[in-house]
Amino acid sequence: MIIAIDGPAGAGKSTVAKLIAKSLNFLYIDTGAMYRALTLKALEQGADIKDPQKLSELAAHTDISLLNDSNAPLKVLLDGRDVSADIRQPRITQFVSEVAKIKEVRKIMVELQRKLGNKGNAVLDGRDIGTVVFPEAEKKFYIDAIFEERVNRRHKESTGLGQKLTAEDVAADLANRDKIDSGRAVAPLKQADDAVYVDTTKLSIEEVVNKVLGFINE
Repeated sequence: MIIAIDGPAGAGKSTVAKLIAKSLNFLYIDTGAMYRALTLKALEQGADIKDPQKLSELAAHTDISLLNDSNAPLKVLLDGRDVSADIRQPRITQFVSEVAKIKEVRKIMVELQRKLGNKGNAVLDGRDIGTVVFPEAEKKFYIDAIFEERVNRRHKESTGLGQKLTAEDVAADLANRDKIDSGRAVAPLKQADDAVYVDTTKLSIEEVVNKVLGFINE
């Protein structure tokens, strides 16, 4: 079974997806982490983030893998190197949407995501899982929350990681990412027609997980 979970940044989809995967003993695939890993490599190599050809060539010659362990956080390997912490830096967050909107980059990533998902039961979260990556997914969800709540969550998360960002910084970044993700020509962020919409604004993580599991087990 493939479970697709889409939604904007800060809505809680990654946290929910991880817990759903753990509850069902499914593989968890964080597609956003894969784009973040490529963004990290591009920045480390001094590549022009807005150069589609360069980024596409880089993606074609990059090895990105995800290691699941039910008792530990997901590990993201970039060319064999653990970059799980590095990809959460503010500079990665700032540029990842620019990298993710490149058509050829997405083509390469989608092929890898499908390859990983087709290995067995899996939960994937991202922006286009239910619409592009796995449009035939058995269960689809669109996780959302009002903008202010998403800002609060992302600010709390960044503070927990030791990042000194103001709420205003986070709000500006989220607004920019929403604009890029929803307005890009290729695989824009949107709810699949057959996805279940879940507003998490006033719900705890446990309540959201139970709600999603309820739909899955129907």
